Amino acid sequence: MSQPPVLTDRSTLLRHRQRARSHPDHDGSLFLHRLASADVQERLKEVNRTFTSPVVVSGQPEIWSELGPVVADDDGLSLTPAAHDLVIHAMSLHWANDPLGQLLQCRRALRPDGLFIAAFPGGRTLHELRSSLAEAESQVTGGLSPRVLPMGEVRDLGALMQRAGFALPVADTLTQEVHYRDFGRLVSDLRAMGETNALAGRTHSFTRRAVLAAAAGIYRGLATPDGHLPATFELIFLTGWAPHDSQQQPLRPGSARQRLADALKVPETPLPKDG
Repeated sequence: MSQPPVLTDRSTLLRHRQRARSHPDHDGSLFLHRLASADVQERLKEVNRTFTSPVVVSGQPEIWSELGPVVADDDGLSLTPAAHDLVIHAMSLHWANDPLGQLLQCRRALRPDGLFIAAFPGGRTLHELRSSLAEAESQVTGGLSPRVLPMGEVRDLGALMQRAGFALPVADTLTQEVHYRDFGRLVSDLRAMGETNALAGRTHSFTRRAVLAAAAGIYRGLATPDGHLPATFELIFLTGWAPHDSQQQPLRPGSARQRLADALKVPETPLPKDG
């Protein structure tokens, strides 16, 4: 089996996160983590179950440690097989070189009927910034360089959960629009989050000032009536269970005890025979 391509430069990602922790706006910039954490906690309340051995996979333990012990979001997760009744993958699956591998490791760490929840940025996140940078770079340099992390689309993720062996998988989204006073403030916030470019295939040089200036000008065209710049953040949530006999099971093909036509109270019209 071929290895997945290396998308993320882990050493650079960890360096960005470490630099972010010393940023004066670091605590305030983690609003997206707090939003995701609050949503996860609401989901856990709805499950109405007491979890005795939770674990959290995250690169930002200062936010997520209240939900359980935190392990780093390395390519190889420090998770013991069948040791947990709850695994939360918190705001880092988008940086994984092998998202399916991460899901498989989380699945193996669960006991039967254990719960898995993941939260991470989705494909619409910062689409305004992405398009502005792409247009600006095309105008200034005549080309595009890898600077934007590919992010998952919710329609594809349910199938990924099934491939990882989760039962009853669900994928849904939450969208938050944040307004910034200017382009520089948005870029500063991303640095304070530790979410700046750590792609393995990135250009190893600073973005030209002309590109940033052009992107800022293009972005200003999206300003709200009060002059603020909108920034969309999409959160994707994945929920699934480790299989267990007590869970609802799909019926076997041909096992229905009532015809669909009878259930719908409509006449049944046979198909014409060929020839």
